Amino acid sequence: MKVFASRADRWRTLLLIVAVIAAFVGLYVGARRYAPFVFNAQALRAWIAGFGIFAPLVFVFLQAAQVVLAPIPGQVVALVAGYLFGPVYGTIYSLTGVLIGSAIAFSLAKRYGRSFVERVIADDVIDRFDAFVERVGAPGLFAFVIIPGLPDDAICFLSGLTTWRLRTFLAVIAVGRLPAYVITVYAGGEFASGRFTEGIALVGLIITISAVGYYKQNAVRDLVTRLEPRLPF
Repeated sequence: MKVFASRADRWRTLLLIVAVIAAFVGLYVGARRYAPFVFNAQALRAWIAGFGIFAPLVFVFLQAAQVVLAPIPGQVVALVAGYLFGPVYGTIYSLTGVLIGSAIAFSLAKRYGRSFVERVIADDVIDRFDAFVERVGAPGLFAFVIIPGLPDDAICFLSGLTTWRLRTFLAVIAVGRLPAYVITVYAGGEFASGRFTEGIALVGLIITISAVGYYKQNAVRDLVTRLEPRLPF
């Protein structure tokens, strides 16, 4: 499988990477000018700690909401969690939010059926991934969700239309999404520690993988569909 099928794919991916990096740079410059206090990690953490138990709950809520409502990329929330809470607690809070949001999406689809899913998921996504979710088992779903940039939030809703059990689905989501979130949260921790070069390198890695996953999602879907019956587990 070629990573890029055409020159147009290569240019679109490059432009997406440049646009995301430019957005991060713009956010950094703006924060430096108008909210410099956010770059004092110890002061910011102390301020957040003043909210007590509500500080982690806010981040868990945001991470859950981005799965169900998708207004915020999950990796952005994970990056902030790493900056504020460090790599260990940031990962715990991010993954907890992801699992809660995924469970809500799955359960809503299970409860209200296809008509509900068709209202909240774009028609083209349903057309491309509906049969895929029904066909692949847990190993196939894992191979799909482990790659950033794929429509895994939509997969949560579509999975609710299958005969899968919630605990099986959540186990796959937890293991599949963990690597990308660990890297992103760790990058946030690097920024908080003042190691900007390392943090930028990790963010760049996730952005690149996400861009490739986004533009090659159909190819990844087809590859997973072909490989899943041959998996030994």
